Amino acid sequence: MDFAFDARTEELRARLLAFMDEYVHPAEAVAHEQRERLASPWETPAVVEELKAEAKRQGLWNLFLPDAEHGAGLTNLQYAPLAEITGRSPQLAPTATNCAAPDTGNMEVLAQFGDEAQKKQWLEPLLAGEIRSAFAMTEPEVASSDATNITTHIERDGDEYVITGRKWYISGAMNPDCKIFIVMGKTDPDGPDIRRQQSMVLVPRDTPGVTVRRAMQVFGYEDHWHGGHAEVVFDHARVPVTNLIGEEGGGFAIAQARLGPGRIHHCMRLIGMAERAIELMCRRAVSREAFGRPLAQQGVIHNWIADARVTVEQLRLLVLKTAWLMDTVGNRGAHTEIQAIKIATPRAVVDIIDKAIQLHGAGGVSQDFPLAELYAGARTLMIADGPDEVHQRSLARRELKKYA
Repeated sequence: MDFAFDARTEELRARLLAFMDEYVHPAEAVAHEQRERLASPWETPAVVEELKAEAKRQGLWNLFLPDAEHGAGLTNLQYAPLAEITGRSPQLAPTATNCAAPDTGNMEVLAQFGDEAQKKQWLEPLLAGEIRSAFAMTEPEVASSDATNITTHIERDGDEYVITGRKWYISGAMNPDCKIFIVMGKTDPDGPDIRRQQSMVLVPRDTPGVTVRRAMQVFGYEDHWHGGHAEVVFDHARVPVTNLIGEEGGGFAIAQARLGPGRIHHCMRLIGMAERAIELMCRRAVSREAFGRPLAQQGVIHNWIADARVTVEQLRLLVLKTAWLMDTVGNRGAHTEIQAIKIATPRAVVDIIDKAIQLHGAGGVSQDFPLAELYAGARTLMIADGPDEVHQRSLARRELKKYA
């Protein structure tokens, strides 16, 4: 593995860093002010659309998608340092560059598994940033860490599928621009292979029988920047059978294909969040005094900052190795590393942000600094896309097989 970034990555890094400094970071306060004046907290502040237009103009658009036909054509290794940069402003930068979850994963699914009609109707407007989308998998009545538990029914009735079920924490669903759901449910609940019981179908938001019931809070935040996390009820919602993605029984495999890149994208951005926390920690340490001397001269602060720097450098190398493996041997070949970064990165970044909050005192838990929101987002990623314990279980089994 070559540790140097190639010429294209370096060029995009320079452009993206300049875009962040000139447009994104100054827009953070503006976006908060505009949101307070919106008729609905789920509407998109005007400055976000301005950022999207500027990013598109500068060619900083759809950087996540390795498919050159639809995206920037970057490898995972090329995209990793770019996603890290956007992670420094997770509320604005991923959306501004059309690289925000859950749209990224949904676009990957449609690009890889969708038919031409589905791509035309849904992928193209998503790639253009004209609409948003949601991925409806998690359910409140079962342990959704085991996807085979899903109880939503997708029953065929002639030329239609009838979807019945209740989902929650469906990211992006509160956004009025969210026009399409990718819904995972069971088309063959009694099938002998529990990993062939599930399918995925496209369900437009305005389908009769679809109700976005409420916004779910995350540590008290409604997460307006990501379009919220909704509870959604499907009450005999009907869609044409042509809305099936791939084949019946292929839902579990599609979910696995979707979640691999999604997990590493989260970890890339988490490193950027940690860098933002370290920067804030250092700025606070040199600007505040306690007990007669600057915080920067307190030994415990030295330990926090040094440990944070060591941790970030370790995490970055592991994420880059994982990206390189995904590019060279595929997602299956990188399975162990994907699980390793999903376990290691959120918990380590949570600790770094926690130290930054502690250093800021009351300001750290306030709305005047981004740390509390960063903490909530990082802590949630110890559960989202599979809780740590599920990944630990799978990784340990793989290790033990070597000695069986």
